[in-house]
Amino acid sequence: MKTKLPDNVAAFMDWPWSRIEPFFRELKRRALTQKSVDKWLTDWSHLSDLVDETFARLQVATTVNTADKEAERRYHAFLDHIFPETQAAAQRLKTKLLTSGLQPSGFELPLRNMRAEAELFREANLPLLTEERKLGNEFDRIIGAQTVEWEGRETTMPQLQPIYQSTDRARREQAWRLAAARQLADRKAINELWRRFLQVRFQLAANADAPDYRAFRWRQLLRFDYSPQDCGRFHDAIEQAVVPAASRIYERRRRRLNVDRLRPWDLFVDPEGRAPLRPFADVAELMTKTQGIFEQVDPQLAGYYRNMREAKLLDLDNRKNKAPGGYCTEFALVRRPFIFMNAVGLNGDVQTLLHESGHAFHTFERAHLAYSQQREVPMEFAEVASMAMELLASPYLATGDGPMYTPAEAARARVEHLEELILFWPFMAVVDAFQQWVYQHPAEATEPGRCDAQWAALWDRFMSGVDWSGLEEEKKTGWHRKLHIHLYPFYYVEYGVAQLGAVQIWANALRDQQASVAAYRRALSLGGTVGLPDLFTAAGARFSFEAETLRQAVELTLAKIEELEAVGE
Repeated sequence: MKTKLPDNVAAFMDWPWSRIEPFFRELKRRALTQKSVDKWLTDWSHLSDLVDETFARLQVATTVNTADKEAERRYHAFLDHIFPETQAAAQRLKTKLLTSGLQPSGFELPLRNMRAEAELFREANLPLLTEERKLGNEFDRIIGAQTVEWEGRETTMPQLQPIYQSTDRARREQAWRLAAARQLADRKAINELWRRFLQVRFQLAANADAPDYRAFRWRQLLRFDYSPQDCGRFHDAIEQAVVPAASRIYERRRRRLNVDRLRPWDLFVDPEGRAPLRPFADVAELMTKTQGIFEQVDPQLAGYYRNMREAKLLDLDNRKNKAPGGYCTEFALVRRPFIFMNAVGLNGDVQTLLHESGHAFHTFERAHLAYSQQREVPMEFAEVASMAMELLASPYLATGDGPMYTPAEAARARVEHLEELILFWPFMAVVDAFQQWVYQHPAEATEPGRCDAQWAALWDRFMSGVDWSGLEEEKKTGWHRKLHIHLYPFYYVEYGVAQLGAVQIWANALRDQQASVAAYRRALSLGGTVGLPDLFTAAGARFSFEAETLRQAVELTLAKIEELEAVGE
């Protein structure tokens, strides 16, 4: 072809399909041999990276401002006119490579993934996948618009979080109930959206001749190394090895707060009555102090973070009409990450930035891999990258120039974090078990009232220790407030599996921090060229769903909590 693809996404983002399609067509027509396959894959990767970065930048624009109608229009135009066409064209290229019988070096895992995707692909599903993403935008818009009036000022849900740390219990309860009432006001809208999500997902599975959506999604997520039954075993292991420890943490909190019942608004205040940790005044200070932490973890990782700051690849502050949550995405062509979050001045914001930075470092470490398909990482290990970074960075919260905390504050912050690790596993089990139930009981799941009941039953199974009496409506609609359930079905067990891997990496770091960080970085650099168990092994961990592995992780975490509490006293 005489026309060349641009080297930057700015020159590509507004191309119509009629300008993009010839490049896919030329790749489809080009002769594919052992001698030409590397160049063919390089050219395909460049085209894919342009498309993927366009998608990522358009999607980011809709989350940084959910009220930006022009950003939404451009994103929807891409979803309607470019996304389905590129998916179909890419599938034809996958088929071409698979039928050639060629096996490029370092491409064994990508070929396995392509075979699975080829088996699952149906052109009839392309508009449905587009519709699913649009429904996700609608969910973001509903949640992003939720505000309340607090002390005379319009306040977002994340901006209320500092109030939950107030030592004034009545004030905490007032803020919590105000937020809960506002969230319940959208109950009907979210329930209606839920039915539409399920309708799309059930049709996706039917079109692909899958027995149900869970089977469809399992293959879509390229889960080869574990099954839904393994997830069930993991839930049971958590109930056995973690729930008792979590209940003891809640009970200790109740005693320290000197209350007869631990209520939902009692979970974030310091149980000793100390003022809330305020690690930074604004996001500029957060960025600077985090830089100092990474300088001590590893000079190269610190360099990656500095690159992001200089390139303005961080959007950290909370504001109205910003989508909820936090994420790290990748701009594929430039092989650079972008971090999005909603910081409001809390210790949790520090943990979020450390977490998302772990994802960002994964992008940098695997950037050397030649082909885009080699850079696709199993989500279970992608979360190891992020969760392990929280723990690997934790020794440096009170050290270096311009530290985040004093030694006593850092010990307190680490205790909070380690307690949250233990408390997270039961919550993860609720979220994953709920999704397993939804997609195994499709008729019942289309009735939001049945979903409410199932969520409440799972909550009672795994989340003992907090009294929700009189708050039954708020409790059973908790699934409304877990965005993964709506936007990323079945994407949550990854966090539980990855956290178990991360604690094992941390255990290694307690013996030799430098060697553990080096193994962590080597594992990240493998990208998607080896399987999930091998990635865990490379990082110094074992891929496991077993109660004994969980028990060891819980015992180590509890022992470290006891050690740190002595420092914080």
